[in-house]
Amino acid sequence: MSRARPSPAAWGVAEGYRDAAGGWREPPAETLAAVFEAMGAESEQPTHDAHPLTVRPGEVVAVDHPSELTTEDGATVRLDPGEHLPSDLALGYHALVDLDDRRRRSVIVSPRACTLPADAPAWGWAAQLYAARSRHSWGIGDLGDLAELGRWSTGELGAGLLLINPLHAAVPLLPQEPSPYYPSSRRFRNPLYLRIEDVPGAHDLGPALDELATAGRALNNDRRIDRDAVFRLKMGALGRIWERFGGDPAFERWSHGQGPTLETYATFCVLSEEHGRPWQNWPVNLRHPAGPGVAAFRTAHRRRVDFHRWVQWLIDSQLAHASAEIPMMQDLAVGFDPGGADAWEWQDVIAPGMSVGAPPDEFNMGGQDWGLPPFDPWRLRAAGHRPFVETVRSAFRHAGGLRLDHVMGLFRLFWVPHGASPADGTYVRYPAAELLDVVALESHRAGAFVVGEDLGTVEHDVRRELAERNVLSYRLLWFEAGDPADWPERALGAVTTHDLPTVAGLWSGSDVRAQREIGMDPNDHATGRLRDRLGRWAGVGPTASADDVVAGTYATLARAPSVLLTAALDDALAVEERPNMPGTLDEWPNWSIALPAPLEELRSDPRPAEIARHLRRQEA
Repeated sequence: MSRARPSPAAWGVAEGYRDAAGGWREPPAETLAAVFEAMGAESEQPTHDAHPLTVRPGEVVAVDHPSELTTEDGATVRLDPGEHLPSDLALGYHALVDLDDRRRRSVIVSPRACTLPADAPAWGWAAQLYAARSRHSWGIGDLGDLAELGRWSTGELGAGLLLINPLHAAVPLLPQEPSPYYPSSRRFRNPLYLRIEDVPGAHDLGPALDELATAGRALNNDRRIDRDAVFRLKMGALGRIWERFGGDPAFERWSHGQGPTLETYATFCVLSEEHGRPWQNWPVNLRHPAGPGVAAFRTAHRRRVDFHRWVQWLIDSQLAHASAEIPMMQDLAVGFDPGGADAWEWQDVIAPGMSVGAPPDEFNMGGQDWGLPPFDPWRLRAAGHRPFVETVRSAFRHAGGLRLDHVMGLFRLFWVPHGASPADGTYVRYPAAELLDVVALESHRAGAFVVGEDLGTVEHDVRRELAERNVLSYRLLWFEAGDPADWPERALGAVTTHDLPTVAGLWSGSDVRAQREIGMDPNDHATGRLRDRLGRWAGVGPTASADDVVAGTYATLARAPSVLLTAALDDALAVEERPNMPGTLDEWPNWSIALPAPLEELRSDPRPAEIARHLRRQEA
């Protein structure tokens, strides 16, 4: 008997899609076959028996079989066929077990809608933390600098939030990954952001700490950030402090609260130190967290595993301190490094042989392959969305708000089979309603708002669904031809992002020149039109200074009724280089350009204060 052919519609696989130009594209048959193989799709349609049940508080839901409900706090309730889930079932994650076949199903009770900003309208800086160095920095902006930036922004400038780049952890090896959007783990954070002098026990090192600090601060003389040098200095300093660490009850309580995921992550870090990257090349018995050699390895390297747990506690403590100064808006990357910790721990939920990317458009005629492994939506549902829950919960920690990078990925992602051209990829559907229920629940628990980065090609009804969930839209002056006064209220408004030209770079023409110098082919016509619009927005003539253009542009942004506005800290200093040049690797110093002045000088610079004066009008 021949095996039933999987139904693309039932499995959520697109047999065609509209591209950015409105044309219809159909992926080759080989792509569909590869996607089905990655999903393990052997039947016409997937089974839904073990998938999560999402409900609203008080919703009437009956069970069909004798079942046992275990609530998040550990209580159990026996239910007979036809009985309803308790009407007072609390918001949270519960488990329903069918007593006939012992199948377990997650029950997610969600408020459906996210928390809205409490203190709105408000404005704040969009800052690349690594670039925001002070004279105390060891070559890279750190959490001590973040606290200082927060104090200055809220205390002197009247800011109500601070949007920062993802602080996600990189693999603890050289060379260090510069991109915050290609992390080893989205649940843990990068030790490069630690302020070493603020680590308990650091000053016990005496002259050794002074020598390390002198070497670290010497790195500030180069505007290009040398993460490898920072890594050597900071990990060396942390190793010396750890040797003297005698324990701390607060550390043990925090570690216990993190559950087994911290232990697994710390184990991965030590395995990486011993066996290099990627984990796919490790000894076979170590390639899976449940592998037969992992427990013995952890026992043999107990002290080093504890070191990496301790480092994460330090980061969490310093982030909590910085976040007390101003509501922090964290940024959640859309994916993670296939050779990193999250991919190792969740390899059973990932679609093998696939990468996330983007279809061809007017700027990338061949499409894009981002090299990020996608979750298989069906395995993710069977896992009760636990990987997604842990990721979102971690992102909300110490956050007043959360930016979801490429929020359309909750609805569909563009899969590219390994070895294929991105032009031959196709879209795969995700259970957006369930994922948004998780986001809403975690938003409610954190008391934090959510912004969805909905730039580019957005499907019909996606923005409507996000708006109904209180997920704020993301509006950019660069992408909006009309008056900002017509933008929606429930949105975050900005001029540019880390992937786009700065105001000064666009106005001076240096951004286009830089693209040509590294072998790119910029769109001169589109750039010229945008520059003309910039002059009109700023109300200036063609020979105006960059500072005048920046001030005028943000005065225009201030007309937006959006509840949140952000100003790029790069624009406040008329920086011409953009933080990241999409489509490049080593041709451009992506994620490695520090601000041209230390934080101490921003206090006396009139330009940031002028931007603040314009954007504070939102608070009237």
